[in-house]
Amino acid sequence: MGNFEKKLEVFWKVFYEYGGYTRVLTGLRNTIYIAVAGLVIGIIIGTIIAVIAVFPKYKRLPRILDGICKVYVGFFRGSPIVVQLLLFYFVALPLFGSKMPSLNVCMIVFGLNSGAYVSEIMRSGILSVDPGQLEAARALGLSYGVSMMKVVVPQAIKNILPTLGNEFIVLIKETSVVSFVGAADLYVAFNYIGTNSYEFMVPYLVMALIYIVLVMFIAMLVKLMERSLRRSDRRN
Repeated sequence: MGNFEKKLEVFWKVFYEYGGYTRVLTGLRNTIYIAVAGLVIGIIIGTIIAVIAVFPKYKRLPRILDGICKVYVGFFRGSPIVVQLLLFYFVALPLFGSKMPSLNVCMIVFGLNSGAYVSEIMRSGILSVDPGQLEAARALGLSYGVSMMKVVVPQAIKNILPTLGNEFIVLIKETSVVSFVGAADLYVAFNYIGTNSYEFMVPYLVMALIYIVLVMFIAMLVKLMERSLRRSDRRN
């Protein structure tokens, strides 16, 4: 039996016979939970920030809100996600005397981080929509906010769908750092298998393969959604 076959046999023993697969399933579930929750929160926050960014700055309140949003975006785009996790979990929560499961912390922080990036994506999507769409909605008596949310933003999302798909892929890959705050992800699961088998080559190869499959699956879903939207546009 070759050296790699021995490593594979040891990996399989810890993975299957000793129940390592349960940790992998838990890690995979948490990875998907964090990425999905992060993207949803990011889209909500990013859309709000983008609308504020393109809002006319004639009055004082829009200028103040725009300044706050710029500070927010600057912080989350200017610092690593690991630093944000550590600050939120070990600094912010203790200061407020609050306790929260590490998985929930990761969902929130990933959502806040994603919101900073999605805001720029959404802003470019809004600017790509014909200004006449907003003017027509306003002419029908709709307020600026309603016109943006019901007329402009839906069209902007169509334009930026591939970029949002890329953001989701980035979130999936970045979840590998959540072990810094004690959350169980794929890295933690395969590190456990490697530690108990005293062999890390095969566990890490399998972990990399799972991430690649996840990314390819998401990319395929995004392409299918793009085709569906193109077909619906042709019908209209």
